[in-house]
Amino acid sequence: PRGKKVLVEFVSANPTGPLHVGHGRQGALGDAMSALLQSQGYDVTREFYYNIADDFKAKKTVSASDGEPATASGDVEDLESIRRFAVAYLRHEQDLDLQAFGVKFDNYYLESSLYADGKVAAAVDALIAAGKTYEQDGALWLRTTDYGDDKDRVMKKTDGTYTYFVPDVAYHINKWQRGYGKVINIQGSDHHGTIARVRAGLQAAGVGIPQGYPDYVLHKMVTVMRNGEEVKISKRAGSYVTLRDLIEWSAGEPVEGQERDLTRGRDAVRFFLISRKADTEFVFDVDLALAQSDENPVYYVQYAHARICTVLGKSGVDEEALKSSADLSLLTAPREATLLAKLAEYPDMLAHALQELGPHQVAFYLRDLAGELHSYYNAERVLVDDVPTKMARLALMSATRQVLRNGLALIGVSAPTRM
Repeated sequence: PRGKKVLVEFVSANPTGPLHVGHGRQGALGDAMSALLQSQGYDVTREFYYNIADDFKAKKTVSASDGEPATASGDVEDLESIRRFAVAYLRHEQDLDLQAFGVKFDNYYLESSLYADGKVAAAVDALIAAGKTYEQDGALWLRTTDYGDDKDRVMKKTDGTYTYFVPDVAYHINKWQRGYGKVINIQGSDHHGTIARVRAGLQAAGVGIPQGYPDYVLHKMVTVMRNGEEVKISKRAGSYVTLRDLIEWSAGEPVEGQERDLTRGRDAVRFFLISRKADTEFVFDVDLALAQSDENPVYYVQYAHARICTVLGKSGVDEEALKSSADLSLLTAPREATLLAKLAEYPDMLAHALQELGPHQVAFYLRDLAGELHSYYNAERVLVDDVPTKMARLALMSATRQVLRNGLALIGVSAPTRM
């Protein structure tokens, strides 16, 4: 049913370079948002929307990650060249970046296909037919002021080309026609200006799309700190901190004779990049990501999980037996009550995080839960001589581990069994 089908669009990027830290924040947010929706029973599609037109016309060359380069012919009628260029682009280094980051897309949507399939023309025709446009100074305008915009917007310029929000309107009509009753776009805050225009266009088209469609999550920039100072980047020289840089730096130096363990770096980057509300600036501190201390939230949460694994391993008790034989009424210590209360919050926290489109709430919760676990561990012995008490406490440990593991999985972070 349309009510349960959701499309999340994120990391829509320029094809000819590696992904940068901003894309990383989008990737972490989009993937966590998708997992959050899935946890609440939604049928989710992760979509990557890409545009190769400018690079294709400029006859650029893109090297695929498997080494097969493709040079664009620049001829927009040359569909075979467009296809080859698009395939090479999608298998470009960005694909490797996304793999290193653990993000997979269900669908890749090529912007130029909206023109080729006549969807842009159809959207424009629908707006004209609905009486929502007018011509002035040789341009075609959309009456976006009818929908709360501060001024009407040009759709078709005097040279006959469309302004950039027109294919966006066509793309969103297409999303609706594909049966997606809910659509979430995760984009940089520089996209703020397009929201009113796209929504106005969708209302004006009169195809049954509800107001407020689609939902937008806009994220602010990320500043990177390393060795105590900001990593200076020069926009003019086209240099920037790539997502791959950040993963490698956060993984630490490789052990001699071994390959660097990128899982650690990926975990830190994933956790950090969703740990703040999307619309707040974020400072990514590489030194903190490397710290094996309570100050590092990723380490703190993962250590809670590993600590429970150690206790359960030492106990020698079969966890299936815990489910059936533990008497939870024996959990009466103050720290047990607070830990139980924190575990009970998990389902409501997920529902609230989804309602607010805020996966950062999962990271907040995991830190709090890890804190309760560490406090409990320091206050009470789990492996006591009294068997019923021990079984009850092990059951509490097992439940806490499960919730930690579930929460970490939602944000794409591993749950190590020892550290």
